[in-house]
Amino acid sequence: MKFKYLYQLLLSHLSVLLIAFLLLWLLFSSFVEHFIYQNKVDELNSFGEQILNDISDPAQVSPLFLKHYSNILQARNIRFFLFDANSKVVNYKTPSAPLVRLTNKEWTQIQNGNRIMVKRDLKRFGQEVTLVALPYIPNGIFEGGVLLVSPISGINETINQINHFFFYAVISALGVTILLSWFLSTFHVKRIDRIRHATALISNGNYNIHIPFTNLDEIGDLAKDFNGMVGKLHSAQEEIELLENRRRQFIADVSHELKTPLTTMSGLLVGLKNDMIPQNEKERCMELIDKETKRLIRLVNENLDYEKIRSNQIELNREVIPVIEVFEIIKDQLEIQAAEKENEILLEVEEELTVYADYDRLIQILINITKNSIQFTSNGKIYLRGRKNGSSAILEIEDTGIGLKPEEIESIWLRFYKADLSRSSNPYGEFGLGLSIVKKLVEMHKGKIEVFSKVEVGTKFVITFSQFSGNANLIMYKND
Repeated sequence: MKFKYLYQLLLSHLSVLLIAFLLLWLLFSSFVEHFIYQNKVDELNSFGEQILNDISDPAQVSPLFLKHYSNILQARNIRFFLFDANSKVVNYKTPSAPLVRLTNKEWTQIQNGNRIMVKRDLKRFGQEVTLVALPYIPNGIFEGGVLLVSPISGINETINQINHFFFYAVISALGVTILLSWFLSTFHVKRIDRIRHATALISNGNYNIHIPFTNLDEIGDLAKDFNGMVGKLHSAQEEIELLENRRRQFIADVSHELKTPLTTMSGLLVGLKNDMIPQNEKERCMELIDKETKRLIRLVNENLDYEKIRSNQIELNREVIPVIEVFEIIKDQLEIQAAEKENEILLEVEEELTVYADYDRLIQILINITKNSIQFTSNGKIYLRGRKNGSSAILEIEDTGIGLKPEEIESIWLRFYKADLSRSSNPYGEFGLGLSIVKKLVEMHKGKIEVFSKVEVGTKFVITFSQFSGNANLIMYKND
């Protein structure tokens, strides 16, 4: 059986309040009762001491004395009895004087010089009274004493009146508390219901949700964290959708890239098998088959290489490498390809500059970026620059090509992404994996890679490597 949180809050608030009021009432009632009765006992003690101080012998008291104190005490609703050593009352002139109303235990105590103080007595005087008995012991000899009695009906009425006022105060406080508790509980439950409703929407795949929140309490913090979670889920969903679209595009591209060379190779092989190709064309056919075969191998190797890098299945054999030698190798390998697009590769590097990296992977990084620059540059220049910056080496590959749009800059590192979907002649990285591999390899070297680009101006890749140790210092490079 469900017990709603709203009712739980109300019940908890009322329970705490009732328990607090009950304890407060018990303590307050006991304190007031004790205080009032103690004041009455103190008052009777005070009058008793005054009477004993004014008499020399309880058995020999003048009528004037008795009348004086009777008038004073009657005004305060107090009766007093003077008694002798035999417990006989001496202030009432009757043929047979009555005995003072004390129990044997009390009489023994007062004979021993102890005072008797009873805050509430219900039997001896036909009503509730407070009584005090004081002994008279001149020269160490017990000669009697005085008994003072005061009805406590007025005290009870006072206590009952206080209790009534307290009861009304409790009822009023409970009423206000119920209203306030209902308001606060409803307010908090609504905030929780908003989160529950938002959770249900998220479970149905709707991530366009924002819950209003404040920083006043933990529920507000929960709503804030919930919004943060939703934002991350929304971003993750968008990224998944983006990657899924690119995956589909990649599969379509790969299927096309596979289909074209396979169709070509199949046709040429059929022609060679059936001797349908002239003898003078057979060598060119074999070269074409070889070229298409290598193209397919590159596609497969590029995907395998990416998966190995992504899952950290490769090891880096780092060493100190002169940058000038690497740049010269890159220039030699790609100079013909650059010349085909009427591009010129220029080197600008400090002769003593070195980097601490894996030689083969460094070549792969620079080959990828440089080929990418050649692909998007025509009749321009490709600059390979290297310079020292503290304990790090800064390598730059800059071109004067078509550049990238701002929204494309962050996307170029994603797998399957191709800035120009129409390109198909790039011999390395044509399947949208080249730059994603580059970024992974740079990160494995504890390095940093950035790209700066302007449309129709050119693109610059900036890589920061360590010069001498495996723990590279990452230095941000800003394009001037």
